[in-house]
Amino acid sequence: MGATGATGATGAVGAVGGEDGGYDLVVIGGGPTGENLADRAHAGGLSVALVEGELVGGECSYWACMPSKALLRPGAALAGARRVAGSREAVTGAPDADAVLARRDSFASHWHDDGQVDWLASAGIDLVRGHGRLDGERRVTVDTPGGGRRTLTARHAVAVCTGTRAALPDLPGLADARVWTSREATSAKSVPRRLAVVGGGVVAVEMATAWRALGSEVTLLVRGGRLLERTEEFAGQLVSDGLRAAGVDVRLGVSVTAVRREADGTVLLDLADGTRLPADEALFATGRRPATADLGLETVGLEPGSWIDTDDTGRATAVPGGWLYAAGDVNHRALLTHQGKYQGRVFGAAVADRAAGRPLDLAPWGRSVATADHAAVPQVVFADPEVAAVGRTLREAEDAGLRVRAVDYELGDVSGAALHADGYRGRARAVVDLDREVLVGVTFVGPDVAELLHAATVAVVGEVPLDRLWHAVPAYPTVSEVWLRLLETYRG
Repeated sequence: MGATGATGATGAVGAVGGEDGGYDLVVIGGGPTGENLADRAHAGGLSVALVEGELVGGECSYWACMPSKALLRPGAALAGARRVAGSREAVTGAPDADAVLARRDSFASHWHDDGQVDWLASAGIDLVRGHGRLDGERRVTVDTPGGGRRTLTARHAVAVCTGTRAALPDLPGLADARVWTSREATSAKSVPRRLAVVGGGVVAVEMATAWRALGSEVTLLVRGGRLLERTEEFAGQLVSDGLRAAGVDVRLGVSVTAVRREADGTVLLDLADGTRLPADEALFATGRRPATADLGLETVGLEPGSWIDTDDTGRATAVPGGWLYAAGDVNHRALLTHQGKYQGRVFGAAVADRAAGRPLDLAPWGRSVATADHAAVPQVVFADPEVAAVGRTLREAEDAGLRVRAVDYELGDVSGAALHADGYRGRARAVVDLDREVLVGVTFVGPDVAELLHAATVAVVGEVPLDRLWHAVPAYPTVSEVWLRLLETYRG
């Protein structure tokens, strides 16, 4: 929304404010989800106040999506050049860490939110700086930066869009060890010589990839038996192979039992096998928890610190009256920025339609419901190789009771992939619903497969029959020719 950043010290309250300032809608949380929800509600005719206690633009703009991908891109560009004879000979050095970090800083807008604040003003949305809490039905209190308190009332709805925070395990010494979470990993000002990464999910994989490319000696400690457990199994294996090829020490089936930071700054991690791992920094990428512990949930009958369950229009199911909405990570439907923005668009319009007495379209894929959260969530893991997936994995489809078949193809056998990179290694899988002959899931793993994903998303969301996909002719020679190869493999 608007610019990707600008200052925590800047911001204003609109003309409607003060004690008992009244709005049609009050949104708590000014990240991408809250911005989109506020925008759609305002476009639907409502007056909107957006409450934010940190930077407008949220986690994605300053500590997640934008800075992490800025850290990853230089290494990916160099790896791409090294995969092609003729260009690999021109690559004579490693990434310039200072230049990479400076570019990262620019994409995080140097942790200032002026651009986002300007966008809110241009959109007609009032910004209220401070920590917002629910205070009973349709009331929000805001502790402002100057030490004051304001009360906002909502004529129609309050929307909670506060996202999540890093979840750290209960380990001896962890609280005093000053370990990294995702925030420190994406905003660090220098490259640690030795970095321990604890976790096997997306954040762990991406940050291990990024900091290894920048020169860190990275050890990845994974409690389970594979990486990226929510993807197809081959995806985790190919990513693990890629990390090891890059020099990451990937250790599976390893648990950390204690952590401490020495006087010289060294972090010591005690492992369950009795060994000890020293590092200069330790990143714990061990999950997320809802940012609702200090949100006043108890005043509306909910448990502080809990996820907020919603229906498909965003209404909190456990709160009577239908006035409380929750969008984005905080409702635990799909913990991804783009899904939160999608929910914001859908739920914000639903709030406005209800307020105006307009009919809602509640059928699956209707304008008033977030259907994609259930069946068509796309995600890219920006590792090397990349993982791009949408919809259900084979196991998820089988667990859902669908009669399915997995169709696999080696991406390196596609002419466009062979041209794209020497020795291209990757894999594609389409999960076919045999009763309807439509795709319910697609996964690509390989260098630069992220841009293949939206075509798969359209196919899954649109439930495009395979007979019609047969007529979607891929240009030759592109990596997209894998679509034809998957269909040919299915037909036999």
